[in-house]
Amino acid sequence: MRTRTEPIIGRDGVGRNETQLERCDRNLVELMQEVRVVQTGVQVLFAFLLTAPLAPRFPDLSQFQKLTYFATLLAAGAAAVLLIAPTAYHRILFRLGDKEHLVNVANRFTLAGLTCVALSMVGALLLVTDLLFAATAVVVGTTTLAALGCLVFWCLAPLLRRANLRAATGTVDVQEVSGGPPRSGARPERGRTVAAATARE
Repeated sequence: MRTRTEPIIGRDGVGRNETQLERCDRNLVELMQEVRVVQTGVQVLFAFLLTAPLAPRFPDLSQFQKLTYFATLLAAGAAAVLLIAPTAYHRILFRLGDKEHLVNVANRFTLAGLTCVALSMVGALLLVTDLLFAATAVVVGTTTLAALGCLVFWCLAPLLRRANLRAATGTVDVQEVSGGPPRSGARPERGRTVAAATARE
């Protein structure tokens, strides 16, 4: 792994000088802090679902409600496994010098875990709403709003911002990224952009 300092240029034009190893360390610390925030909610939801069958009314649930409960329990369990996976992965690969791979894999685990968190939250809301209200419209409307909220705020909004940033900096002179002058007669390369640099921050 390279140890030389590589400037990462921000949108304000100011660089952050750090080695690749320092960048991986920072990325992993930031990711683990984010995972801790999500893990608390997942653990509370999973504990609630595990104790639900002990409730007196549980045997009276309809077949649809029992299937909803089981699917939600599986989603919450999968979320817990995926969000804990980066910690186990880190412990097993400890001091093997594979930090960059660890960051990439942990990022995928976290994204998959967030998907399961959204599914479990929507499923839990569907189950509780179906228990409280007999009107199908209320159940469908509430669940749809929750699903759309997770989709928009957790997925579509950041993806739209990502697309806008890439479009805004889609063609940049290589000198702005590499720090060196462009080759004579060379055309600006697409892909080696400020957005590409900041995406690896």
